[in-house]
Amino acid sequence: MGFKNGDVPNVDFATFGQQPTLMRYRQLATHWVEYGFGTAKQTHMLYVIKMVFYVAVGASIASLSSGLGAPWHVDAWWTELIFYQKLIAWTIFFEILGVGASSGPLAFRFSPMIGGFLYWLRPGTIRVPPWPNNVPFTRGDNRSLFDVIVYVLILINLIFILALPGVNRTDAPADSVGLVDTTLLYPLIAFLVIMGLRDKVVFLASRPEQYIPALLFFAFFSYTDIIVSLKLLIVVVWVGAGVSKFGRHFANVVPPMLSNAPVVISKRFKRSLYRDFPNDLRPSHVGSLIAHIGGTFVEIVVPIVLLLSTNLTVVAIGIFIMIGFHLVITSTFPLAVPLEWNLLFTFAAWFLFWGFPAGAGYAVTDLSSIWLTIGVFAGLLFFPVLGNLRPDLVSFLPSMRQYAGNWASTTWAFAPGVERRMNEGIKSSANQVDQLAALYGLEVAEVFMQMAMGWRTLHSQGRALVSLMINTLDDIDRYSLREGEFVCATLTGWQFGDGHLHDERAVAAVQRRCNFAPGELIVAFTESQPIHRNRVNYRVIDAALGIIETGSYLVKDATEAQPWLPDGPIPFDVTYSRPKTVVETD
Repeated sequence: MGFKNGDVPNVDFATFGQQPTLMRYRQLATHWVEYGFGTAKQTHMLYVIKMVFYVAVGASIASLSSGLGAPWHVDAWWTELIFYQKLIAWTIFFEILGVGASSGPLAFRFSPMIGGFLYWLRPGTIRVPPWPNNVPFTRGDNRSLFDVIVYVLILINLIFILALPGVNRTDAPADSVGLVDTTLLYPLIAFLVIMGLRDKVVFLASRPEQYIPALLFFAFFSYTDIIVSLKLLIVVVWVGAGVSKFGRHFANVVPPMLSNAPVVISKRFKRSLYRDFPNDLRPSHVGSLIAHIGGTFVEIVVPIVLLLSTNLTVVAIGIFIMIGFHLVITSTFPLAVPLEWNLLFTFAAWFLFWGFPAGAGYAVTDLSSIWLTIGVFAGLLFFPVLGNLRPDLVSFLPSMRQYAGNWASTTWAFAPGVERRMNEGIKSSANQVDQLAALYGLEVAEVFMQMAMGWRTLHSQGRALVSLMINTLDDIDRYSLREGEFVCATLTGWQFGDGHLHDERAVAAVQRRCNFAPGELIVAFTESQPIHRNRVNYRVIDAALGIIETGSYLVKDATEAQPWLPDGPIPFDVTYSRPKTVVETD
């Protein structure tokens, strides 16, 4: 790929859409192996500039507002907890505005390049309450003025935390410049919880699994307990993500991720990640080894060593490895582009484990009581354990299953003309195909939209989702199939790989606004795999009829299939099936 020009698929754009669906997916998946999305490198530079802005502005605010001087005076802040507190607040602010993850062209946002506050400051846009039937005052899917006010209060609260100097604490070191005033933290936690009950999209956009525990530590713990608990938090995030990579899914994640990395330019290396390019695009031993040694092993073993070791040489090596780990992820510009989070963790590894070493009074055994130790561990492990046992109850984010490939996913199938009608009915922002068509024309836009489906078929869920569509639709070639994450982006203003944000509740919200007929909009949904089962649950939703089929499939059947399903759909164990309604879609 060049700096200004990308590597587009070598297809006839005018006739590409007339080919059978699975033939198209084979061409696009094969193209992905060598080029990824083929994005021009000038697009990646937009993100590099954004990362520089995030670091420079965040460090400046954290340092100057704390009375620590300019941010390049590292000796002034590198052991000041308030600096870390303000970086956390800055990152929450950055993310909840919508300018962090899930923004820009690499998240398929073109015009505008962000969702976030452009949606969440507007009454009437779609919100997704997590438990509308169980939590009073949360029913409905329209954003109200109350929701907007709560969102604005969160932003104002964060601005106060960032702008005001620290206050003295008797439990802090004598030479400390103070910590963030706890009276600013209590309302922020409350506002985030209220928002979470009203709209889980905005809540998850703030990355609560990473930052709400930190806010609770800042608000209620003593100085030493804060530091040690922050170490436990980051270790649980790392180890939880590592544990979630056990199984068959993760090996299917790394090859297409590296194929898309702008720093990886060797086609020979990219092909080596797959068994027999272009005939067999399942992960090779090379791809699996990189995934489970460079990913699973590193994320589990190194953090535990960092947490327990008092040997500074060992700690330095561990920090170096974890910083490299996050920088490698950042360099791949993964889908949803969670770059700022990775940058924060590169800093946190150094700040927490080198600035406050275990041998200097910041070990796990230095927590103030055994009950606090038990409570912190129990609190941090609750959602990861529950989410791995019952993924239907917990988003993959608080389950600490980032990048594992084991996440809920959807594919949306639109009958002819229906996608445009949804665009007109929702009126939040133009869908991606229209955004792309305005830039490159409809034929090119359609190929790039289907490129996302080609990417999805390189993962285990994609083969299941397309199989479900083959079984459900009267003629799959007559429908426009869309990656659910991109649909979610235009519906709610944010997406991050969590299919629970675009499941039957989102479909129902669309149906209330568009009133589709049976067969016009079909959504296939596949859940995450529980850690103790080898099967994955699925359901198929007709916007007009609701859930029309449920069942499960073996993970192995999905991971062993080729992306283009040459042997036909994978087998399913159907537990419920509504009698089919065939609708002509000409």
